[in-house]
Amino acid sequence: MVEIELDGKKVGIGEGSMIMHAAEVAGTYIPHFCYHKKLSIAANCRMCLVDVEKMPKPMPACATPVTQGMIVRTKSDKAIKAQQSVMEFLLINHPLDCPICDQGGECQLQDLAVGYGGSSSRYEEEKRVVAHKDVGPLVSMEEMSRCIHCTRCVRFGQEVAGVMELGMSHRGEHAEIETFLGQSIDSELSGNMIDICPVGALTSKPFRYSARTWELSRRKSVSPHDSTGANLVVQVKNHKVMRVVPLENEDVNECWIADRDRFSYEALNSAERLTKPMLKQGGQWREVDWQTALEYVANGLKQIKADHGAASIGALVSPHSTVEELFLAGALVRGLGSENIDYRLRNADFTAPHAARFLGAPIASLSELQRVLVVGSNLRKDHPLFAQRIRQAASKGCAVNVVNAQTQDWALPVANALITPAAEWARALANVACAIAAEKGIPAPASGAVDAAAAAIAKSLLGGERKAVLLGNAAAHHARAASLLALANWIAAETGATVGYLTEAANTVGAQLVGALPGAGGLHAGQMLAGGLKAVLLFNNEPAFDAAGGAGALSKAQMVVSLSPFKANMDISDVLLPIAPFTETSGSFVNAEGRLQGFHAVVKPAGDARPGWKVLRVLANTLGLTGFDFESSPDVLAHAGLADTGLVAAGRLGNQTSAAIDLSPAATDPVVASIYQLDSIVRRAPALQLTADARTSSGTRQDARQEASA
Repeated sequence: MVEIELDGKKVGIGEGSMIMHAAEVAGTYIPHFCYHKKLSIAANCRMCLVDVEKMPKPMPACATPVTQGMIVRTKSDKAIKAQQSVMEFLLINHPLDCPICDQGGECQLQDLAVGYGGSSSRYEEEKRVVAHKDVGPLVSMEEMSRCIHCTRCVRFGQEVAGVMELGMSHRGEHAEIETFLGQSIDSELSGNMIDICPVGALTSKPFRYSARTWELSRRKSVSPHDSTGANLVVQVKNHKVMRVVPLENEDVNECWIADRDRFSYEALNSAERLTKPMLKQGGQWREVDWQTALEYVANGLKQIKADHGAASIGALVSPHSTVEELFLAGALVRGLGSENIDYRLRNADFTAPHAARFLGAPIASLSELQRVLVVGSNLRKDHPLFAQRIRQAASKGCAVNVVNAQTQDWALPVANALITPAAEWARALANVACAIAAEKGIPAPASGAVDAAAAAIAKSLLGGERKAVLLGNAAAHHARAASLLALANWIAAETGATVGYLTEAANTVGAQLVGALPGAGGLHAGQMLAGGLKAVLLFNNEPAFDAAGGAGALSKAQMVVSLSPFKANMDISDVLLPIAPFTETSGSFVNAEGRLQGFHAVVKPAGDARPGWKVLRVLANTLGLTGFDFESSPDVLAHAGLADTGLVAAGRLGNQTSAAIDLSPAATDPVVASIYQLDSIVRRAPALQLTADARTSSGTRQDARQEASA
């Protein structure tokens, strides 16, 4: 610990820290542009010059290490004059176009120019002009003349996203931030460059010129997409979502969000929104009022129950729905006397879990791993924020090991990769287990052959201290999922690692906790999709895109009711009920680590749409079911036994299995959604569907969705 004097106050700080770090500890603000707490130090802008006693010239606070007894003054005449001089240099070539700049009102340069800028410029020559650049559908580089060359965006790409898509070319006044050879910015985390740009050089292309920052209301929310549970600030104007930015939470998403969290809001305002209940009569869709629609559904369910029994009714629900919605969907189906409910539409193995399967460790711990084995995941695209945490760990020496069907670019160093067809993953893990058993001189859990790749992974996992075995979306959806988990548990136990699922959706863990799974004698998703039902409730999903085998035989059911924010499933449904997306309802999600996070509606529901939990409650009342007299979503949450936010009790979470290990090849490959086909919201976000990732992965599925909605 080093003690320095900062503006007359004693401050203790770790050895090797910079003056800027000491200032943060002391609560003293030093103006800066290029410094960012999550990025390496560049000392480009020089705005953070401070007065250090016995130093002949002002020193940059971000790049000057502290020494014992150092005396620093951040507000002396020497420091202030140095900062004012730097500001004058920064403004020499800046276009000073604040009235038309999209960053106006939230621009660091604008804010600091008020305190450190002059009232007039001594510079009379022409300002430099930098040509605009088209780098894709998400990030706008239209006004690069505003760039002050802080290189935050460059360092973000290198250090956080793992892809150096931007760089600085030329020198002096000819220097420019640009992509290589005119390429686009394709990182799944690219939108964070907009947030960290301290001026208006990088802006949001979908949001551009839509609103001024001071016109926007800011409301907290939680991402409904992958299992990170990223904390969001949703910005609203005139009851319309205009922009989404990250809310900092070090335990969950730090200060970053993925592009699908940031830009998917466009779908919420799209023409595909379902705003009124609709009935199909004579092959034609017509709009009706809520009472007519609910009575039609209730009478249909009663008739089918009377004719075919309660077991002919079931619900396929989405793990992107809230805890409250999933709980009430299960309660409604069971109130009718059926146990047919499932969220596992993409699964091929429906072995009942002993407890809710989850990550097995805190999300924050991923950044500190020393060894990790990832099985069946396109980590970077399936879980962008988990990938960047493991990228942090890799930069500190973590050995990343992979068992997968193909080599993928995760934008991080992979120590060992065992590449084998998905059908043989159980055999591949058995080989790793045999290699570990051979190293330790103990019996293996299954027969296997120790090849070079398996031996390298085993040796890696037997070293280090903080270790994890992580099963990805493809492993969870695999036909041998139970065997993969059993082998992963054995490997983890013998190497001192934790074992966990990365989990696919925002509420995969929550769906398990509230029983959105078939009960005794109930049909699982595969059986329901194969035509085992006469009446089907589709809650917030589109089987054509969310189910392993597509819509299957659902069209043969007597009645299909689709509850969705969008005009979805129109080819197979008889009734469409408009429910509110996450921005228009209150609710909760449980993320991969088991953290329950609640949120409120940020705008009014579109048209006659209603929160899903309310629709289910009123439908249950219309059916004459008891126990559905809830006044608010917190009431539902309390009834579901999840009233307290924060980490769910450990006893309710677990990745144990008693399944026997089956090493025979799987008959089918696992079905996994690509990055911008994950759920109904991202599928309808125009800017995301124009990205390179969407173009290479969606293709015919996008065309099929448009045909199904026609």
